[in-house]
Amino acid sequence: MKHRALFSVFDKSGLVEFATGLVEAGWEVLASGGTAAALAGAGLDVIDLADYTGSPAMLGHRVVTLHPKIHGGILADRSDPDHRADMDRYGIEPIDLVVTNLYPFEARPGAENIDIGGTALIRAAAKNHPHVGVVCDPSDYPAVLDEIRSAGRLAAATRQALARKAFARTAAYDGAIVTWLDERDGDALLPPTLHISLERAGLLRYGENPDQPAASYRRMGAARSPDDAEDWWNAVVQHGGVALSYLNLLDAGAAWALVHNLGDHPAAAVIKHAGPCGAAVAKDPAGAYRKALACDQRAAFGGVVALNRPVDLETAGLMAGAPQADVIIAPAYGEGVVGQLRDRRAGTRILEAPSPHRATRTVRQIDGGWLVQRASPGASDRSGWRVVSRRDPGHLVEDAAFAWRVAGHVASNAAVLARNGTAWGIGGGQQDRVGAVELAVRKASGRAAGGVCASDGFFPFPDGIEAAAAGGVELIIQPGGSVNDPAVVEAADRLGLSMIFTGERRFRH
Repeated sequence: MKHRALFSVFDKSGLVEFATGLVEAGWEVLASGGTAAALAGAGLDVIDLADYTGSPAMLGHRVVTLHPKIHGGILADRSDPDHRADMDRYGIEPIDLVVTNLYPFEARPGAENIDIGGTALIRAAAKNHPHVGVVCDPSDYPAVLDEIRSAGRLAAATRQALARKAFARTAAYDGAIVTWLDERDGDALLPPTLHISLERAGLLRYGENPDQPAASYRRMGAARSPDDAEDWWNAVVQHGGVALSYLNLLDAGAAWALVHNLGDHPAAAVIKHAGPCGAAVAKDPAGAYRKALACDQRAAFGGVVALNRPVDLETAGLMAGAPQADVIIAPAYGEGVVGQLRDRRAGTRILEAPSPHRATRTVRQIDGGWLVQRASPGASDRSGWRVVSRRDPGHLVEDAAFAWRVAGHVASNAAVLARNGTAWGIGGGQQDRVGAVELAVRKASGRAAGGVCASDGFFPFPDGIEAAAAGGVELIIQPGGSVNDPAVVEAADRLGLSMIFTGERRFRH
């Protein structure tokens, strides 16, 4: 019995070659509308669905493949005598392969791009995968054609794998439509239901520990290009080093977010265990890197280095003599830089990346559920800042803005001591605020004298102000909002410090 394939595609890439291969293998080809015209125009013997069903396309092409001869041929269980009897009674021929893809709703959302016939074909063929193959991705054409040429038909395992991919595609498609409807209703941030469809981007060396298998995933249906801001990780190029692990990606993402939140100056950040152990801005990349590394060279060993400017030979030379970095991530590398880094730091992963996409919300798993929130805005607007001390901050405002940005990337409770665009002491992940300040002061070792202290949350008591003053800072920037604010401000005045209330908290857990 002759095998039969049905073609109805929007994306016609590879269409003619695939259909030609099937015809050469002795298959009969059915096709709808524009697909049939494209195949006939290429000289193929194709049966138009309108002729096959006796029903023309109608309702502005909304109804083309929704016909009993089509869906009966796809859904029939050839092992069921009743199904075979119905097929004989109504003149239904079996369809062995369905080749279809969907209107590009994700790229051009709108009611007219909501595919009905295509999703019905995909789901029908995938449901009946014990008998029917379904191909919804042109990238699968070569492998499918090779198997048909060699075996005459698709193996059961292949049909099942294609069915799984098909259902994943329609699930993502429906999710995109739901998201579009939420956006139209103004409920996109925290909608009644949340539909996130992901596809595996690649297996990783391991997870947080070597005994934990891990993989990275990306949004399904992304454009797969550097222009797709929501999928910027897909555009990252690895120039050297061993394969990436779970923690490499986690730390590199944290470093990339921080270095792009430090303003318009050349900036560098050093990340260890998803938290900064160095950050700085300077006149050039080498200066920024030198200052960022100086914050805590011991902690920098095995960390991630991020720069928001191309890495030049001077900066690469500094890296060669610095503690080993597991990852370097930058927007570009100058001529000869990658080779120099490979020669001197063979194990370091060298990543070239586009600007990161700032998500509108964050999703985090907890045992038994999920937490969703609006993403932190990153760099804050200074319009809500208030000077609450008798002493004016003067030129220290810029260092205050820098330290405040860094503090937003440090695990709470967090304190950052900074001077001259450099974080000299970072205290994070502490259970009390005084402990965070004391840790930052100890790490700064006097290098922040004359600078600023940023706290991601308010100071509930004057003891935190006194701890910061012991580090030699002259300005404290904090959210404010404690019932003890008067006593805290009085302590700053007593110690001769300036104090700014930002009016916003920057906790990060």
